[in-house]
Amino acid sequence: MRTVERQRRSTRPPLDPVDEFRLAPISPLRRAIYLFLAAVCFALGMLGVVLPGLPTTPFLLVTSALLLRSWPAMHERMLRSRFVGGLLADWKEHRGVRPHIKVRAIVLVAALVAASIYFGGLSPLAATLIALCAAVGIAVILMLPTIRH
Repeated sequence: MRTVERQRRSTRPPLDPVDEFRLAPISPLRRAIYLFLAAVCFALGMLGVVLPGLPTTPFLLVTSALLLRSWPAMHERMLRSRFVGGLLADWKEHRGVRPHIKVRAIVLVAALVAASIYFGGLSPLAATLIALCAAVGIAVILMLPTIRH
């Protein structure tokens, strides 16, 4: 009897962790909290595009997970977005970021920091702090797993 039960369990295809996360029911209050947190994470991710030291990818991944749980239709829309959909799809499928995306992000951080320091009329301390934040941001970008094809 136990052998048959084990065989039945083993023939059932395992659920993808994403599907298990989506299928679990949540209360309306929890859904509202998840939506609020998704909005905050998305805003921080978009700020991370222009602020050195504030990483974009982790905030977008958290936004994606929260939307998957609270508003699956918006999650699907985010995956189809031409701005962030490719990044999220790459992370979901390969658990990494494409090399050209890393290069683009590093160049953008360096350009924004250089412009801030050059045109900002900042004190040496402020310029140093901005450069240090940029270095942290670039380190985060470099530590993200790279997709190798």
